[in-house]
Amino acid sequence: MAKICVIGSCSMDLVVSSSKRPTAGETVLGDKFTTVPGGKGANQAVAAARLGAEVTMIGCVGDDFYGKAIMDNFQLNHVLIDNVEPVTGVESGTAHIILAEGDNSIIVVKGANDHVTPAFVELALEAIRKSDMVLIQQEIPEETVSYVSDICHQFKIPMMLNPAPARPISESVIENATYLTPNEHECSVLFSGMSPSEALRKYPNKLFITEGSQGVRYYDGIQEVVVPAYKVNAIDTTGAGDTFNAAFAVGLAEGKSLQDSVRFGNRAASLSVTKFGAQGGMPIRAEVEGSL
Repeated sequence: MAKICVIGSCSMDLVVSSSKRPTAGETVLGDKFTTVPGGKGANQAVAAARLGAEVTMIGCVGDDFYGKAIMDNFQLNHVLIDNVEPVTGVESGTAHIILAEGDNSIIVVKGANDHVTPAFVELALEAIRKSDMVLIQQEIPEETVSYVSDICHQFKIPMMLNPAPARPISESVIENATYLTPNEHECSVLFSGMSPSEALRKYPNKLFITEGSQGVRYYDGIQEVVVPAYKVNAIDTTGAGDTFNAAFAVGLAEGKSLQDSVRFGNRAASLSVTKFGAQGGMPIRAEVEGSL
């Protein structure tokens, strides 16, 4: 069983769906409102656990109702939470999501996720060192991402950095990361002044650009490879990228080839968008393997 360690955000998603996205100053009527557990870190942890990995989550929640609901959801999905800490007097992170016109818009309030500091992560070093793969994102402090990249480099632990939300990343973090998985917008922020093809050639078999319905693009040292996405009727695209990252990481940790791991990730992500909520459609292992 692959051992995956996820270091990142734990949040509650506040989701409203509407036929139309409001413009500035406009009020529109929505169709539905719901709250579901989310956060990029938590999403990736749940997705990896459903795919059969042993998953350890390192993160923080608030000492509020949302925090308890997030912890209960981890336990329901068999994610290990010995290193998830409720922070006294701090609210849990929230993501405010609008589903409209076939896509989503998201505002993230970090809350307790700002307490995922290098000092906090240091308390969980033993769990990190036992991992086959570390997954990390950018809804936690920038210095924590840098610290984790140094630790993974020092102990030769593969690290997958999903650089979302987009922000510039130091060259040392990029070099320390084993895999980078930006979407097209995030890639333009990371590698300003470079075309996607130039960035891919600079980081062969490290940089994997997710291109939505077009699939995933990388450079294998000889040529650009595009692993196509699977065509489905999408209901909610929230969490598709997190599902891809988790499945890609699980495939690699299990020894699958790069291309087979990307294909595994694409299939899992395609299934995830056929149901409501970031975690609502995340598939179990049998669903992915049965549809490949």
